[in-house]
Amino acid sequence: MKFPDFPKDTNLLVVLGPTACGKTHYAVQWAARLDAEIISADSRQVYRGMDIGTGKDLSEYTLPDGRSIPYHLIDICPAGSKYNVYEFQRDFVTAFRDIRSRWKMPILCGGTGLYIESVLKAYPLINVPDNPELRASLADKSLEELTELLASYKQASGQSLHNQTDVDNVKRAIRAIEIEVYYQQHADEIRKGVEAFPEIKPYVVGLEVDRDLRRERISKRLRARLEEGMVDEVRALLDAGVAPDDLIYYGLEYKYLTLYLTGALSYEEMLRALEIAIHQFAKRQMTWFRGMQERRGIHINWINPSL
Repeated sequence: MKFPDFPKDTNLLVVLGPTACGKTHYAVQWAARLDAEIISADSRQVYRGMDIGTGKDLSEYTLPDGRSIPYHLIDICPAGSKYNVYEFQRDFVTAFRDIRSRWKMPILCGGTGLYIESVLKAYPLINVPDNPELRASLADKSLEELTELLASYKQASGQSLHNQTDVDNVKRAIRAIEIEVYYQQHADEIRKGVEAFPEIKPYVVGLEVDRDLRRERISKRLRARLEEGMVDEVRALLDAGVAPDDLIYYGLEYKYLTLYLTGALSYEEMLRALEIAIHQFAKRQMTWFRGMQERRGIHINWINPSL
């Protein structure tokens, strides 16, 4: 396995790529060489009890010689809660400063493009409270209307609607509008947040495998996870009191397995729909990463991890 040289003033290594490209394995091996620590950039691995479906692969962090690679931002929230990009950025800064204070190199590893970009671009994120009045005024609008409204808010602040997960459903779209409205009303607070963000000097590595190989890996991994007990994992979460709607909110494995366990889908329907959804998700990830590089100025050093 080859690892690139990086500038001496680098203070953050980043390993990104679509699902099933081998990010965790690559990052762990790189960390072992550098005596580094890993910060997860996965929007679902923060939740406890969601192990198989999120692909935590915690055994990967233990090396054959018995050494363990330290990791951060995994298993830090209860399943059923709603972790967000603001909380990620806040927690990343805490972990980053802790690792650097011990003269170690942090490796940010994951496939959640928004999380990674929020760090590399130092997006001005603050904790946005609920706005009941705004939510009530938007409650009767369709997803299409909400999408157009969010796009207009973005345009007014000189942005574009490149995060399509914001408009996956009505609930997400309303929250995205709520955040955008708050940001526009608190510009000074946001400016202060940007000034307080630590200086990041990143070196970004993107793992890219052949599309057909990626599809093969996704399908193979899905079936392996089902054999490992992914259905039982979701059933245990439901039995523990996590609401079906909360699991559906997490998408992909947790959405479709919950629909299966609640009787909305047969097993065959679940498997077919989930496999398609994961392939589509990987495609969206690559679209996001290309946008990071081509339109938002983040240089990504693409490599084939199998070479």
